[in-house]
Amino acid sequence: MAAPRPPRFDAAASEVARAAAAAPDWTTLAQVNRPCVACPELAAARQHVVVGDVPLAGRPRFALVGEAPGATEDETGRPFVGRSGALLDQLLAEAGLDRGEAAVLNIVKCRPPGNRTPKAPEVARCGGWLRRQLDLLDPPVVVALGLSAAKWFLGPRTVLAQVRARPHEVDGRAVWATYHPSAAIRFGPNGAPRAGLLADLTAVAGTLA
Repeated sequence: MAAPRPPRFDAAASEVARAAAAAPDWTTLAQVNRPCVACPELAAARQHVVVGDVPLAGRPRFALVGEAPGATEDETGRPFVGRSGALLDQLLAEAGLDRGEAAVLNIVKCRPPGNRTPKAPEVARCGGWLRRQLDLLDPPVVVALGLSAAKWFLGPRTVLAQVRARPHEVDGRAVWATYHPSAAIRFGPNGAPRAGLLADLTAVAGTLA
């Protein structure tokens, strides 16, 4: 199964894809990504383009891919450092996974105003950045956190409850779709999203052992 491609009719998506594909390494890709203005509404409102975190050395053992930066991420320029990130770190540790060995990315690199769900054109335009990140980093396993990320990998008709708890091969990688940490916070410590997220992360850890 191949990841969704940007619409051909969107010139901004095509330009992002061209610029991203030309970057020979992560450092260059990050430099080209940071001044991106492909989505005018997002570019006007953001403080930082949140490119993502990668391990200090070597290929990531796995990648975590979320939806978009929140307020804390926009302020700091780093992914998953707010409340959702704190819970994610806790659950990763409980599952036996080391965030330091992961690439931590989002399908959209700028915070949507009011933390709204990214619009389809925004996801399409930003797709070139994420696609090149995955090409360069080549993580063998990807954990898609939340429905927006799951749809990016598995298609627009994806239903999270139907696809989670097992791997899906996408572009030669094992993609696991699971709940976003924000859903785990919203439903509380005894809610199904938190239990499901921990179970899925534990299953991923088992495949990496």
